[in-house]
Amino acid sequence: MVVFRTFLFYFALIAVIRGLGKRQVGQMEPSEFVVTMLIANLASVPLEDWSIPVWGGLVPMAIVFLCERLISLLCLKSIRARRLLCGKPVILIENGRLVEENLRRTRVNLDELSGHLREQGVLSVEKVQFAILETNGSVTVFPFTQHKQELPYTVISDGRILTGNLALLGRDEQWLRQKLHGKGLTPGQVLLMTLTQSGDIAVFPRSSNQI
Repeated sequence: MVVFRTFLFYFALIAVIRGLGKRQVGQMEPSEFVVTMLIANLASVPLEDWSIPVWGGLVPMAIVFLCERLISLLCLKSIRARRLLCGKPVILIENGRLVEENLRRTRVNLDELSGHLREQGVLSVEKVQFAILETNGSVTVFPFTQHKQELPYTVISDGRILTGNLALLGRDEQWLRQKLHGKGLTPGQVLLMTLTQSGDIAVFPRSSNQI
């Protein structure tokens, strides 16, 4: 019975973790990491206390898993929910200069930042055009290249116009609609649209539409 219960919860845990869709802890969002730890704890209780039936561990695990899937679906459909639960990327270095306000807000100290740079083969902040703290806690580093790169901002996500990003780039909704009209598209037909400060546009229509 000990072997049976151990194998049962072992394979149940593997199935649940695989169902979350992420292979490494470092790739998980905060909510996914919390769910993983919670499910592991729920599985350990019936293994330690034989008075608890097997279903007393499997049912709570299934409920937590379903809640996580519902939250993932909500984040997929709602930008506000995604930002609330997962946060959004934050620029820590821009054009060779530290963005102190963002470092304080994200509580990333200089030693941690230097470590992230060294991991990606960069020794000096001055050699970094952009360093971005991603929502899963990793830092993406873009060193200066021969051709200066520009950071693209998302202005349409899943058919929704992000007016805040448009304002940051000095554009408005009317300008955006005119650009899309020239391609025979409406915002609702666009899965993703990005825009840089200099005006470079990338439009990705939904699969049923063509530019």
